[in-house]
Order: sequence, then structure tokens, then C-alpha cells
Amino acid sequence: MEKRNEMNIYDIAKEAGVSISTVSRVMNHKGNVNAATKKRVEEVLARHDYTPSAIARGMVSKSMRTVAVLTVDIRVPHYARTAYTIEREFSRRGYEVTICNTGGELEETAKYLRTMLEKKVDGIVLVGSIFNTLCKKEEIGNLIKNTPVVLANGKLELPNSYSVLVDDRFGVSLAVEHLMSKGHRELYYLKDMDTVSARLKCEGFVKALESHGISDAKQHVIGTKRSIEGGKRAIEKLIEEQKEFTAIVCGEDITAAGAVKALLHAGLKVPEDVAVTGYNNSDYARICEPRLTTIDNKPELVAMMSVQLLTSLIEKTDEYSSCTIQPELVVGETT
Repeated sequence: MEKRNEMNIYDIAKEAGVSISTVSRVMNHKGNVNAATKKRVEEVLARHDYTPSAIARGMVSKSMRTVAVLTVDIRVPHYARTAYTIEREFSRRGYEVTICNTGGELEETAKYLRTMLEKKVDGIVLVGSIFNTLCKKEEIGNLIKNTPVVLANGKLELPNSYSVLVDDRFGVSLAVEHLMSKGHRELYYLKDMDTVSARLKCEGFVKALESHGISDAKQHVIGTKRSIEGGKRAIEKLIEEQKEFTAIVCGEDITAAGAVKALLHAGLKVPEDVAVTGYNNSDYARICEPRLTTIDNKPELVAMMSVQLLTSLIEKTDEYSSCTIQPELVVGETT
């Protein structure tokens, strides 16, 4: 007996006296093959213990049934939740998924895109608003212009692409309105990243304050890093500079958890003395003590919509359009 897979689909078709498309239909249990032909093909397949490679299947179907997911850093809970759901849902639909960490860097993004395109992936999902900026670069735009692409939490202006946008500006405004309804007027925002999403969150904070007659709203924005330490340092700075504040709005839960830690360490009560809100409705919000009030930006829904949109692009079976998802306030114990 010949060794497994020494033969290819063309050899199988030749020996059975049929076309390669007939072999493909038999292997994939498709109809339109008469019983005698099907039996003959199955006997040849069994005789050679033939298992088709992904490449062979792709040559016949013109689809490798593979997709690439490019994200910034899979260790970040928000990206992890989104990428995990995308991978699980595509797997359920019969696709293989490759996940790439780019660090948000142009060169790494270009490198992974070139590698994935060389592997003939059927489509690409970009997870993270940093890709809003990267996709405007000519180098990246030229790479993906002929490939189905979906941007999760962003907006793409490219052919053959869709976007699933989260209204982060509105999300932060929900936090501000919630705090204002509780009588807070001295609010500060901890801006801990410099992505498109982070800038929209900051805009949402400033516009919400201005709508309440606070003219110097931009002066109430403090730059820091997205981390526990970043949240702690921002609060320590506000206290050192003797700023008056009764509420802190954060663009990430992890930064908000750091802010809560610093406030408690300084002898302030949360929320009695200072209220705090986070963003992402992540595990950081639930393990923070007291439990954070946060904004749910629905990463699982973003992921499911991204999968649906990319599938429609790849398989050309349905018509969908880019969409915007509205975040929701999740009230915890810090407000």
C-alpha cells in the first residue's frame, strides 16, 4: 500500500476516472454524484488512505477556509475577550483561525499581513482602534485592498471591508451623566492611551462637561498610562497639586482600579468622598473593591458582528452593512 497522502486529489480523480470537482463533492458529502461514481471514488480514497490537505481543498474550492485575527496584545482582557469570541465562532463555522499580536506597530502589522496573505487567508479581522490609524498608511492599505477585512471597534474607508464601531464617545458621556445626576461637578478624566478610541472617550468627557456649563473641561483631563500604577500616579498627582475633585472618570477599568487603590491609600472613602468610573466592564471592574461602576462596550457582540460581516464578505451569501454598537452603564459600588 502506498503511504498516506503520497497521492494528491488529481491522482485520485485520474484513477477513479472522474473530475477533481467530483472527488471534492464526494469528500465533502455534497450531492449531485450518482451512486456508482460515488462508490468508485470512495474505493480509490480508501485504497490510498487519502486525507486531503488544506492546500488541496483550497485549490479546488478557491477557499482555504482560514482567517487571520490581528490584535495589539492578546494579554489585554478586552482584546482577549474579542479575539476569543471571534476564534470560537469562526471555528464553529468551519474556519481555522490564526491570531497575531502586532503590538500596534506599523512594521509588525505589515509583516503579519504579508505572511497571512501569502498563506491565502480568506479574510482578516483587525481588533483594536489603533488599526484606524494604521490602515490609513499607504503600506497597509495597499496590502489589504483586495482582501475581505473587518475592523472591530473602528471605521474603515476601504473597498471590500466592513467596520463594527463602538460609540466610545457616548460611552464616556454615560459615565459623566451618571455622576452629574449624583451631584458631582468637580470631575477629572484619566486619559491613559492615545488610540482613536481613547481620543473619542476623552472627547466624550469634555463635551459632556461642556454641556453642563463647565467651560474649562479640557483642563480636567490628566494624562497617564493604562495600568494600576498609571491610575495610582494620576490620583497622587491630583492630591499633590491640591486639585479639588469629587469624581474620577477613567478610560479603562485597570486604570480605574489603580485610582481606587490610591484614593483608599490616601484615606479617602469611595464613593463617599470620591466616586470612580471605569470602562470595559472587565474582570478588573468585578475584582476591584469596592466593585467598579463601569461602561460595558460589549466586546462579545462586537466579535459576533465582526464574524458575521466577514463571513458575508467571504462567502457572498448575505448582505450586511457596517454598524455602530451603543455601550451601556453598569452601576457598581464606586459611584
